[in-house]
Amino acid sequence: MLNPSWLHTFKTLIDTGHFTQTADRLYMTQPGVSQHIKKLEQACGHSLINRDKKSFELTEQGRQVYDFALRLASNEAELFERLRFDDPYSGLCKMSCSGALALQIYPKLLKLQAQHKALITHLEAAPNGKILNDIQNGITDLGIVTQAPKSSQFHSVNIGNEPLCLILPREYQDKQVTAESLKACGVVKHPDAKHYLSLYFDLCGDSELSKLNIDELPTATYVNQLSQILLPISVGIGFTVLPKSALDNFAHKEQLFIHRPCKIVNEPLFLVYKRNRQLAARYKTIREALFDDLNSKNQNRF
Repeated sequence: MLNPSWLHTFKTLIDTGHFTQTADRLYMTQPGVSQHIKKLEQACGHSLINRDKKSFELTEQGRQVYDFALRLASNEAELFERLRFDDPYSGLCKMSCSGALALQIYPKLLKLQAQHKALITHLEAAPNGKILNDIQNGITDLGIVTQAPKSSQFHSVNIGNEPLCLILPREYQDKQVTAESLKACGVVKHPDAKHYLSLYFDLCGDSELSKLNIDELPTATYVNQLSQILLPISVGIGFTVLPKSALDNFAHKEQLFIHRPCKIVNEPLFLVYKRNRQLAARYKTIREALFDDLNSKNQNRF
């Protein structure tokens, strides 16, 4: 086994490019640095650097040993990260949720991270199926989905609701929204449009809308970028249904009309993680922040 001290000295030498600076950084003498490099070369059976007076160049074997030293340092840092398992304000938090919800919660996560510099948030926007698959495969640790998973492999808890909005061009604010007017307007379709439309029409309390055949609604346009979905509606093209969080983050809301349903349509939000998986204490910090944020915003949505 290669001596870790020799490897650390060698890595520092390559990083600094100078024997004297390496000695100063490691609180060693310059002959001590040279001795470490010599012993490492003997242990490897190859010259690792070609010396030229006060400068040097890495040999091919030296490059491989340097790469090995980098991986060793990275593995050590990862180990220390894992050892900080119970620090509630330190470490990497990997989460997934819908794109619309990400617009709402990401500022909250950044605010939390600004308060605790050692806390690192990794947020990915993904559909329900991918979120659950990534949790199962250990790619992400915590997810927010809109349907409680039926599989016993997951633990889930309801952390709030996300209101859905039927959004039309502003010109519709003085018109009655009917099945015929929606057909005439056409749908701005997006990857989740069918799901949101079906849920909204079923639960909004309007018997006429509940009978609409989603598949028979004409398509006004299609876009799969969340930030662009409301753009055609703002210029008078089509209608759609989206979570309120997506509406809140649109810059031209004054160009839109939001239908007032007989009954507010809420989509439940479930916090999900792998059953029997012990999450680090920092995830409790994240859960509490998200729960407070989602519930405070849901108290006065309309």
